[in-house]
Amino acid sequence: MPKKVDRQKRRTQIADALMRVAAEQGLEAVSLRHVAAEAGVSAGMVQHYFRTKDEMMTFALDVVRERNQIRVTDAVTHLGAEPSPRDLLRTIIRTLLPMDEVTRADGRVALAFLAYTAVRPPASEALRGETEQMVAFIAGLLPGPDPESAAVGLLALMEGLGVYLLGGQYTPEQARKVLDAHLDRLFGASPQPTAPAPAQPTPPQPTTTAPAQPTPPQPTTTAPAQPTPPQPTTTAPAQPTTTALTAPAPETPETTAG
Repeated sequence: MPKKVDRQKRRTQIADALMRVAAEQGLEAVSLRHVAAEAGVSAGMVQHYFRTKDEMMTFALDVVRERNQIRVTDAVTHLGAEPSPRDLLRTIIRTLLPMDEVTRADGRVALAFLAYTAVRPPASEALRGETEQMVAFIAGLLPGPDPESAAVGLLALMEGLGVYLLGGQYTPEQARKVLDAHLDRLFGASPQPTAPAPAQPTPPQPTTTAPAQPTPPQPTTTAPAQPTPPQPTTTAPAQPTTTALTAPAPETPETTAG
């Protein structure tokens, strides 16, 4: 009887091995042979699921994306039914930033993949469409006359913070403060309560009074009343309440001879 193999599970097992090799030894150590040894399978098995290193790297990034989707969905759910655009963006970005051991491991894979695509443009084609979708989503939440440019800047800030967090130049607390300060500039800082001004003493008034002045006669004619112009009514566009990052659809199981 042929043994049924979960193709997606096997590919994920190999991708996990790739991420461990990349995190521990660097991207240059990622090869079919090294990944096979880390996964405990043969090199032929790796080649059965991934014909090239590009395919293996792309799938590893898909695994990272799926994990991020789960984290973001869970974090956004805790915001309630209708979070404000600022709270929504703040939660998504803070969830995606590598601020703990698990997210740092995934972040190193994503960073390694970006470095890999810098010298292999065909491998980066899938990222272009995803970046455009992310910019469009962020722009839909931002105020101001040019939300698209602001969205590009916010996305670049997120990527830059991620790199400095992975390199240890920034602490998570510093990254959170920088993100909050930037969101304050985009959405406007929350108004701060102002202390009441101290009461001023009333100067004493003189006891003498000036002689009463005669009241000049008032004209009996009045200016005609001016009609009140109608005020335009505006409504804010509806804002999306949740987002899900794009994740690849699982492939159908296949069978292989046992």
